[in-house]
Parts: sequence; C-alpha cells; structure tokens
Amino acid sequence: MRVSLIATVLNEGPAIGRLMDSVVAQTRPLDEVVIVDGGSTDDTVAVLRTYEDRLPLRVIVDEGADNISKGRNRAIAATTGDVIAVTDAGVRLAPDWLAELVAPFEGAGPPDVVGGFFRPDPQTTFEVAMGATVLPVEADIDPATFLPSSRSVAFRRTAWLRWPYPEWLDYCEDLIFDLGLRALGYRFAFVPQALAWFRPRSSLRAFWKQYWHYARGDGKADLWRKRHAIRYLTYLVAAPLLLLAGWLVHPLLWLLLPAGFAVYLWTPYRRLWPYLGALSPLDRLKALAWVPLIRVTGDLAKMGGYPVGWWWRLRHWGRPEVHWRDGMG
Repeated sequence: MRVSLIATVLNEGPAIGRLMDSVVAQTRPLDEVVIVDGGSTDDTVAVLRTYEDRLPLRVIVDEGADNISKGRNRAIAATTGDVIAVTDAGVRLAPDWLAELVAPFEGAGPPDVVGGFFRPDPQTTFEVAMGATVLPVEADIDPATFLPSSRSVAFRRTAWLRWPYPEWLDYCEDLIFDLGLRALGYRFAFVPQALAWFRPRSSLRAFWKQYWHYARGDGKADLWRKRHAIRYLTYLVAAPLLLLAGWLVHPLLWLLLPAGFAVYLWTPYRRLWPYLGALSPLDRLKALAWVPLIRVTGDLAKMGGYPVGWWWRLRHWGRPEVHWRDGMG
C-alpha cells in the first residue's frame, strides 16, 4: 500500500519547520510528500526546499490555489498513493502519527476514512485557556459520529475521486468533505492515538477572526442551523427575558443567569483542570478568568459571521455547489 502525505501552506515560514521536522521523524517511512504553496510572500518555500534531501518531497507553487480546498485537491491530484494522509501547517505530528493513522487500512475489514485526533500545544497561559475552551478531548468524542479534522485524517484515493474537497468553500471545507463521504456510504474509523499537536490562537483578535470565518462558512454551507439558532435565542431572547423577569417579578430570578453561565462553562473548566497543576498560582487565576471571555468572544464572532454566510448563500442560490447535499444521493 502506497501512502502519500499532503498539505497546503501559505506564509507559514515561522512555523513550517515544526511540521516538517515532525514529518521527518515519522516512524513509518513515507512514500511521498506533496505540499502545495498558494503563493507565499515569505520564506515558506525556501524552508520547505531544505527538506528535499530528507524526504521524498515535492513542493508545488500554485497561486491559483487561493483557498485550502483548492490547495489540498491540487496536492492530492499530484500524488500517486492509494491512501492519502492529510495534515495542516501549524501542527506538529507525533512520531507514530502516520503509522497509527494508516494501520487500519492494513487490517481486517479496512475502513475508507481514518480520523486521527489533535491536542492543544499551548505556549502561553492564554493558549492553555484557549485550548481548553475550544478543543475537544477524547472523552467528548463519539467514534460513531466523529467528523475528522483534516489536521489529522487519511482516506482512500478512490473516495476522494468521488467526493473531493469543496473548492467553493474557504472554511468548514473538511466538514463538508466528511459529511459527503459519510452520506455516500464510506466507512469511517477513529484512531485517537494518531495525534497532531495544534497550537491554539494566541490572541482574542485572532480567535475572533477564526470563529467569524468558521461561522460564515457554516452559513454558506447551511450547517448547524439548530446550534446557531440556540445561540441567538440564548443571547437575544432568554437572557434579556430573565433580566426583565427579575425586574418585574422578583430579583431572585436574576440568579438563574450566573447559574446558567456556570453550566455553560462546565465543559471548558473540566478540560482546563488537568493543566492547572503546571501553572503558577497567578497563571491559574489568569487561565480561569480567560475561559468565560474566550467563550463569549467565540459566541459573538459566530453570531456575526453566520448571517454573512447566509447572505452569500442567498445571493448565489442558483449555483449548484450551494445545494451540495444533492450530490450525496
């Protein structure tokens, strides 16, 4: 079985070395590595070239690959592997990542898609809080319904040929890729030990931008209507009504707000708990204080991005890709 590793990059000069060093360190030898650069203006390509004598690496510069889906499709089209492993810039891979990820393809009753997992790789106290707030842990995952991130996934070339990455989407593209493959009957497996370490966003501004774009992608692709509706109802209806009820009926009703907020923060605080022991007392307080601010910032960013995506969807209603679910029959 021939295995190809692909990624797409753009202006990743400061971080690309971490990824490439972890690719070199893989315990399973790679048959080929294809990386598409979307037209970097920094030293990304130059750094990549330094790995050509250590890896079966091919670097393709394609300024037409102006989103991650185009870059991935361009990279996969240039490979020869039976199985395609995919990761992203901005991560570092555990040494046995590839070995664990492709092992199910070589066993009995092999799947078509294997999802690995990712864990936060924080460098600051803020990033510790960010990782706990936004990234799931293994205990949160139902393997039967897990939709792999393309930070850590492998699949058969034949599956990709039937359902490639959606080039009309600039965000949430891996969700549409997963959902399409599931709907077409391809079999998934979850291998949490195939780990990619992912550095969370390092500022609220970067996080806002990331989640605004994610939500815009949800709107463009018509994803998670119920989740977004609950968020709007909570912030714009339920919370104001409770405030009004506390004023008109009884002030004790206002206690429902902090109680509800505590429940809302339970999951990120549960994830944060194992990290607190490694922090100083002051940094523990900082991390605990960051969690609610990060949570609210993410919600507001999603509330801002989602209608923008839906407006794009309505303006492009006649385009066949907007109705992508029709292709899953």
